[in-house]
This record gives sequence, C-alpha cells and structure tokens, in this order.
Amino acid sequence: MVRIFFVLLFIISVTAVQAQRPNLLQRLPSGGGGGSTSGPFKDSLLHRTGLEDSVTIAFRYLDTARFSILDSSVNDFSKRWHLPWTHIFLGNTGSASRSLVFSPNMKPGWDHGMHAYDAYIQKVEETKFYNTTRPYTELSYVLGAEQEQSIGVLHTQNIRYNWNFAFNFRLINAPGIFRNQKTNHSNLNFNTWYTSPKKRYSIFFIAANNKIGATENGGIKSTAFLDSLPYFRERFSIPTNLGGTDAVQAGLLSSTINTGNRYTVSNFLIRQHYDLGKRDSVIVNDSTTNYLFYPRFRFQHTAQLSRYTFQFNDTRVDAEGYQKLYGLTNLPSTFGLKDFWQVLTNEAAIYTFPDIKNPLQFFKAAAGHQQLNADFGTNEPGFTNIFLNGEYRNKTRNKKWDMELAGTFYLAGFNGGDYNVQASLKRLIGQKLGYLTLGFQNVNRTPSFIHDDRSNFKKFNLGATNFGKENTTIASAVYELPQFALKLGAKYFLASNYIYFKNYTQAEQEATLFNLLQLQVEKQFHFGKHWNWYVEAYVQQTTGNAPVNLPLLFARSRFAFEGKFFRSLNISTGIEARYHTPYKADGFSPILGQFFLQNDTTINNLPDVAAYLQFRIRSLSLFLRAENLNTFQVGSSTGFLNNNLATPLQPTPGYFLRFGIYWGFVN
Repeated sequence: MVRIFFVLLFIISVTAVQAQRPNLLQRLPSGGGGGSTSGPFKDSLLHRTGLEDSVTIAFRYLDTARFSILDSSVNDFSKRWHLPWTHIFLGNTGSASRSLVFSPNMKPGWDHGMHAYDAYIQKVEETKFYNTTRPYTELSYVLGAEQEQSIGVLHTQNIRYNWNFAFNFRLINAPGIFRNQKTNHSNLNFNTWYTSPKKRYSIFFIAANNKIGATENGGIKSTAFLDSLPYFRERFSIPTNLGGTDAVQAGLLSSTINTGNRYTVSNFLIRQHYDLGKRDSVIVNDSTTNYLFYPRFRFQHTAQLSRYTFQFNDTRVDAEGYQKLYGLTNLPSTFGLKDFWQVLTNEAAIYTFPDIKNPLQFFKAAAGHQQLNADFGTNEPGFTNIFLNGEYRNKTRNKKWDMELAGTFYLAGFNGGDYNVQASLKRLIGQKLGYLTLGFQNVNRTPSFIHDDRSNFKKFNLGATNFGKENTTIASAVYELPQFALKLGAKYFLASNYIYFKNYTQAEQEATLFNLLQLQVEKQFHFGKHWNWYVEAYVQQTTGNAPVNLPLLFARSRFAFEGKFFRSLNISTGIEARYHTPYKADGFSPILGQFFLQNDTTINNLPDVAAYLQFRIRSLSLFLRAENLNTFQVGSSTGFLNNNLATPLQPTPGYFLRFGIYWGFVN
C-alpha cells in the first residue's frame, strides 16, 4: 500500500505538469476500440504534409491490407491485460490458463500440443506493423499485491516515410499468493517493414522471442485448509502437492524455477513481394510528387524459422505429491523432460487483383514446403510437409460486402491429409439494420505430437497413441447493430475423433460424434448521459456424454460512470462482475502442461467482483482495480478469505489491489 501511495503521489504531480503541455497526441481517438481505416496510410501521410506538429499512428497486421488506429479507450482493462476476460487461470498472474468459451484447436498440420501458456506468448500473426509521423513510445507498469509486477515498452518510428520499425518488450513477474506459484515471463519482438518509393516492392521482417517460466505446485493438498482459520489465514502457508516448502524468491531478476515448466518460443520471419500493375502520380506542389501504384499481380515469398523448447524440471521432488497425483513411486530426487523443435517453412504465392483500385479484393494461390527437425535427446527425427493454400477476399469499396474463402491442404508428408476450409460472408443490411455475418469452417488435423511415442513427455502420457485425425466443423452467424450497441452470435460445433486428457496421465479419443451449441450476446445500455451498463454472456450446451465440461452460462457485467470532462479527462469507474453457473471444472496436469476432464468435483463459485477507477488524460492512462471483493466474509475470521476455485485443487486469490500506468510519448 505504501508503494502504491507514493506512485499515486508521483502520478498526480506529473499529471499537473502534463495538463499544461500541448496535446501532442491530439490525433489519437478519444475513446472506443481500434477501428479500421485507410486514411492514415494514404499518400498524404507517407509524404508528410502538415502533420509534423502532431502524431498520426496507424498499424496493420501481416496478412491483411487493412489499417487500424490505436485503441485509447479506458473502459475495459482486459483489453490491455495479458488474459481476455473469458479466461480462467491457476491463481497467479502468468500461470496456466484456458478459455471457458469452447474453442478447439482449428489449425491443421504439425502441432506440439503445449498450449496452457499460449496467452502469454506474442504470436507472429498478432505482430503490428506501424506507420507514424513522429517517433512514438509507450511505457506501461502494473503493480499488484505480493510484489507482482508487469512492465511493457513499445517504441516505433519511421526511419523514412516508407520505412518503419517497432520494438516491443514485456515482462511479467509474480511470486504468487499461494506457495510455489511463481511466474516469470518475458517477450521481445522487433519488426520492420519497408516499401519502395514507387510502391512496387515491400519487405516485412519479424524477430520474436518468448520465454515462459512457471513454478507448478500441483494444487493445494486439500481445500479444507482454506477454511482452517486462523492457522492458514496467511495463504502462503498452505502446503501444496509439489515444490516443497521453501520461501518465495521475489524480484524482477529472480527467474529460478525449481519445480515447473520452462518454455521458449522463437520466431523469425521475412516476407517479400513485388507487384506488377499500373503507375500513377499526383503533383502536390513544385517540389512534391506523390507516387501511386495499383497492383494487378503480386509475387510473394515468405520464409519462417520457428524454434520451440518445452521443458519440465523438478529439482526438489516431493514423493508424496507425485504418488498422489500420478501414482508414481521411486522417483529420483531430481528429474526433467525436454522436447526441442525447429520448423522451417517456405511459401511462394501469386496474387491477382481483379479490381485494380481495390487492394482488398484478390485471389491468392500458394504452395509451401515445411521442414521439421526434433531433438529428444536419444533421437533426432526429421519430417517434411508439402502443402497448398488458396484464398479469395473481397471487401467492396462501398463497404457493403466483406467476403472470404480460404483453404489449406497438406498434400504429402508427416501431416498429409490435413486440411482447413473456411468461408465467411459479411453484409451491411442497412444503415439502421446493421451487419450480418455467416461463417463456416471444417478442419481435419493430425493429433498433437505430445501423443506421439517419440516425445519425451509420452513417458508421463500413458494413454493410447493410435489416435485418428480429429475433424471439427463450425457453422456460425453474427448479427451486429452498432446503432444500439448490440451483438448477437451463435456457433454450432460438430466434433469427430475429439482428443482430450481424462486424468493426469492419460489421453483419450472420443469415438462418437458430438455437437455443441454456443450462443453469445453483447449489449451496452445507456442510463442518462454518463451511466453505462455493459453485458457480455455466453450460453453453451453439449449433447449426450460429450467429453467437455463447460458452464451453461458464463457472463460478465460492468456498470460504470463514464464520460469526458474538462478538456482532456476521460474517465470510467464502476463495478465489474464475472459469473459462471456451477460446473465440473477441468483439472491440470503440471508435468504435461495439460488441462484434463474430471467428473468428480463440481465448482460452485461466487461471482468475481471488482471495483475500478480508470481514466486517461491526454496520453496518460491510469488503472486502479480492487479485485475479488466477493471473497470477503464475516465470522470468527473476518477478511477476504472465501476463495473461489479455478480447478478442484487450485484456488484463486482473495482481495487483490492492482495499479497500472500506460503512458505514451511523442519524440
């Protein structure tokens, strides 16, 4: 609390100075989510005309030509946090997480199978390529209870009008409320892109490294300890199944993981393309000419090198814990498992643009080769894949239609027979009637490699390995009515040969076909000028004895006082609650890093309740959240001690105060 007080005092002092500065970020949006735009990337930006006294920032992703603006809204902290609101986690920031909204693996081809920490990994497809009129830096610092810290640094600038680079660093360090929960993650991403002056040639480059470190405790020995008060009022004193009884090591530079998982994911990508088409130019004045280019054909090559290391180590083996969770005895005092993969993918593609003045309409035909090399210590197998993919996209210039057809087919190799076909169609029904989107996807995929006998993790994955290919079909519909801040959605899943873990050590494949219906609603209600009520909800229902346990209802509600006051103060303060109906929550196997189905224990949590104050003054955003207020109890031991459960043995924290600063600078 003392640290937070002094940080607040510092911010208030600096804010007084900041309020007197000219608004260098005046061109950033005053609120709302990041929106698509083509304006910031028109030639007037690329050749800087009159914007030198402010900053205009736009970004795009690798596989789209659409540009977006930065999201400067402050009404939803989860947009800036590491986990979306639909995720649950194992009680500490940075611990294993999963979504309570059913979302099976829909990627064909090779897959390692280690996805419990995906939310903390910066992915290639999520990399933002910027263009900015001025160098821009954003610093973030989030401080939580028990010395939890999260640091972020983003810097981007244009070397020239047609050449930008960006640097993004993120660090998470959280000792945890319970014993043996420490996490230490870091992400580093550098990217750059260049377009030739006459816009025929472009090159994109990404270098990213992700390090995941998480101590695994296997859960507390018994949930009865949560009610053993006052002896276990200090939650850190509750014994856990794994990791021993050593004191926590805190500090940003402390990355020691005695019992737990260490993952490293590195990606290097380079993409080049050259266009043939029609040239044009516009003379702005005597000394300035804007070059225009309308592509008709594009020749593209993409090379990506990815390296994956998955490692579990225990230097302080707790024999009792392993016997309880895994039924194992006579383990050595220390042991470890490690898989290493290197994947090199090359893809050559040809694009054609039927409408020469609409780059968002194109056909793509591509072929690729993938080389996979593994190192399991005793053997180093190698595999190859040959694949084809094609795509048609069309967002009409009148913005009434948005269509996508795409397919990927593995013709030969380790994943031969895998495929992904998908289609989506979005239509503007009318300015007052909103948008309707229809979608379809079918994926046929090889089981993840964690189920292969050659993986070192198969030593603890004792189930069958002769699994067939999984096949999943999704049919979806989404209706959006922006005029009334309403979104309705429905998805129908049809799953065949679904693979899941049924306990700590065994995977199984469901022989029968099952289906799942998922309904979604999002709505914003206005009460007067400044009061807003946000509702987001999912209803999910399976048929028969599907090997999936989900809450029937999963919802989040925010009731907030919001608005813009004075000249530059944007504020959102209120109450947030997240609730799910009782259900049999999945357990977690720490060695394999997998969530598994269990049908013995029903989780019946109170709603997660948080109070928050979030505001922005020009380029400075501050977030103050008091979380898990629902854990307060009155009785012989009064306090925030009525913990919810994420899994049958993994409680979530009690009262948790979190303070965050996000500050943008223009150089």
